[in-house]
Amino acid sequence: MDFFASGLPLVTEEASSGEAGSEEDDEVVAMIKELLDTRIRPTVQEDGGDVIYKGFEDGIVQLKLQGSCTSCPSSIITLKNGIQNMLQFYIPEVEGVEQVMDDESNEKEANSP
Repeated sequence: MDFFASGLPLVTEEASSGEAGSEEDDEVVAMIKELLDTRIRPTVQEDGGDVIYKGFEDGIVQLKLQGSCTSCPSSIITLKNGIQNMLQFYIPEVEGVEQVMDDESNEKEANSP
């Protein structure tokens, strides 16, 4: 309770930038995150889902879909036609978008008989 009464922030800026692991935020990654936060995420959230940035490697943006997007049959169409097209329009370095699954679910699938 003392912590909450101190008025210190619950989440620091350092913690929020750690989403992509140890990847440095260069200019392209900053533009990708900006587009996700301002244009893509609000639209996806209107439908009960969310999209989380996971990385940018060799021109491919890695995203994780959450909420209603994970079970939605048209999520791949949203990912390719919606998100990929918008990112490619504003950021020429983006060659494609791919969905990444949770690390935990990948481990469960690999360990199942």
